[in-house]
Amino acid sequence: MQGIVPVDNLWILVATALVFVMGFTGLALFYGGLTRTRSMLNSILMVTASFALASVLWLAYGYSLAFEGDIGGVIGTFKQLFLKGYAPSSPSDVAGNLYAYLFAFYQMTFAAITVALIAGAWVERIKFSAWLLFSALWLTLVYIPVAHWIWGGGFLGSLGVRDFAGGLVVHATSGVTALVGAYLIGKRREAVLMPSNLPLVALGTGLLAFGWFGFNGGSALALNETAISAAFVSLIAAFVGAIVWSLLEWFKFGKPTLLGFMTGIIAGFATITPAAGFVDILGGFLIGILGGVACFLAVVWAKSKFGYDDALDVFGVHGVGGIVGTLAIAFFASPAVGGDKGLLYGSANLLIPQLVGTLVVVLYTAVVSFLLLKLTDKLVGLRVSEEVEIEGLDKHLHGEKAYNER
Repeated sequence: MQGIVPVDNLWILVATALVFVMGFTGLALFYGGLTRTRSMLNSILMVTASFALASVLWLAYGYSLAFEGDIGGVIGTFKQLFLKGYAPSSPSDVAGNLYAYLFAFYQMTFAAITVALIAGAWVERIKFSAWLLFSALWLTLVYIPVAHWIWGGGFLGSLGVRDFAGGLVVHATSGVTALVGAYLIGKRREAVLMPSNLPLVALGTGLLAFGWFGFNGGSALALNETAISAAFVSLIAAFVGAIVWSLLEWFKFGKPTLLGFMTGIIAGFATITPAAGFVDILGGFLIGILGGVACFLAVVWAKSKFGYDDALDVFGVHGVGGIVGTLAIAFFASPAVGGDKGLLYGSANLLIPQLVGTLVVVLYTAVVSFLLLKLTDKLVGLRVSEEVEIEGLDKHLHGEKAYNER
């Protein structure tokens, strides 16, 4: 039996810090820069407050339900509430080379950023109280079960579903929820033509990209060739996605934009995330192309066609990217990387598991998110008043402004 490996723990501690910076700071700045100035602080607070709330709930009961034991392939147990039974020196039951505290810590950042991602779809119109209540309910009834199904010994993992770093667990769940909420909450009362602070968007994108090395590279749970390969192909896919997005934008609108390039980077990262530990450099290139094209079509065409107000394109980028990347594993998985063969290497064995896993997660997430939004609306109401929305959530909900006169 493998014991604690110090260098692996060092790497995963660094990876945990990277994911924390990615979510708590990078995502907050990215969303803040995309939002109008009058509601910028609310958008940043939605990210940071839900990140903190999800982290606390994860350690209270989330980790235990996701990773401790298994009840019928559906959920874990309450055996390790507040990490009961673990000492700082205890090895993880899931990754024996890591300390239990560190594995729980690392997974905590994944749970927290997944909840925070949803915020971007509903900025400028959802009540802060409704957002916090929904975040707690959603973490409990959507994220935790899905994480168990795929990563914690549940039925989808047993079926052979592959999801290296969260194409389904993180991106598909948050993206599908964003879409459901966009329909239920409704459109913003004032059209938003441009972000308020593009340099802030660029800074946020840089921090997100920096954190993705820990997000995807750390998902190897060791400092090994898989970690290096996953980080490498992730950056390749992100750059390819950005170039493809810019070319499509240039062709359609006559000029490339900074916003489009940054969005393409996130689209490439989101799409490669589930496949990062299963594909080689060629796979990274191809998935980057798919991510750039699919997410561009979702943002530029589908949102207008179907009339939903996914404010910061959470579904269009994360939802679509996560789903496309999950299915792409069945085509591009390289036996030289993760041991699995995709269709490109002569095997169709992954096709059915990836399709089934995607359908199950998407349908479950959509139904439960719909019910939780309805419950939240009944308890505290979902949407702010017209006056609050037009004058800005920062002033009315928090008594602050992003820029004060001096």
